Amino acid sequence: MLLTTFLFLVSAGAIYFTCEYFVNGVEWFGRKLNLGATATGTVLAAFGTALPESAVTFVAVMFGKTPEARDIGVGAALGGPLVLATIAYAVVGFALYLGRKRLKRGDTRIRVDHQRLARDQSWFLAIFVVKVGLGLIAFAWKPWLGVLFLLAYGMYVWREMRDDSSAPEDEDELEPLSFRPRDADPAMKWVLLQTGLALVVIAIASRVFVWQLEAFGEFFHLSPHLVALVLSPVATELPETVNALIWVRQGKERLALANISGAMMIQATIPSSLALFATPWLFDTPLIVAGVITAVAVVALWAMFRRGAVEARWLMPIGGLYGVFALFVAWYFRGA
Repeated sequence: MLLTTFLFLVSAGAIYFTCEYFVNGVEWFGRKLNLGATATGTVLAAFGTALPESAVTFVAVMFGKTPEARDIGVGAALGGPLVLATIAYAVVGFALYLGRKRLKRGDTRIRVDHQRLARDQSWFLAIFVVKVGLGLIAFAWKPWLGVLFLLAYGMYVWREMRDDSSAPEDEDELEPLSFRPRDADPAMKWVLLQTGLALVVIAIASRVFVWQLEAFGEFFHLSPHLVALVLSPVATELPETVNALIWVRQGKERLALANISGAMMIQATIPSSLALFATPWLFDTPLIVAGVITAVAVVALWAMFRRGAVEARWLMPIGGLYGVFALFVAWYFRGA
């Protein structure tokens, strides 16, 4: 248990420390490509940090030897969006509210393109409703619909890149590249090296973190279902949450929320398509509840952003919905 605790703390620290390098590198990468903050967050940062989770889903559904092993990939495809729509947004709210004095903010209004975020939520919700609906029915040609989810993500990326009319956020305040702190304009090779190495370390540290979390579950005799459905998704979405936390600390909530929004779109499409290709994609009660709670959270977020002038404290209660899901899973599998 001492070794498990040590590895748990080391991997958590490594994720946070390395995410500092990643967000710095991906900002420079966005600058080199002349992308605005929104596209940098929704496409570059989100795709990079979502790769480890998508790889886990791919391995589970494609190489799992039993239906139970492949079901892990299905759970990940539902658990990821739930964590992002609840905990990640709540973390942004708490971080901005608690750091308002350090950021010298007279209020805690979130400085983003509210209408664009509302549009992202509606786009996600439309895809997510189809995704959950497919999990309730069985028919022979369902696997072919996985292609539609890949096309949906491709259309989302195309739209984000085409409509990226915002200038790079805080362009004059972009911190020097960590690998080349004395270069005013570091070469692309250094930007790619820093960002790529950070992604590799984040992926490895995330897997170690999940393994230690599972070991804790076994040691404390927690239900395997509770660990798989509640704790593991939080761990796998930790990089996105940490990225958002770091950007909020820097006063760049546009990048933070764009990263979460983009990651939600990836989790709604790519893992789902993989699972559709390789599994029956049929949901049990906990997965249905996860889908309903995710939809409730997204509708609440859509209403907030559509209204505009969102305050940080409005995002904080949204995290409680994940607590509701955790309590349901604990009750549902009591004694298991």
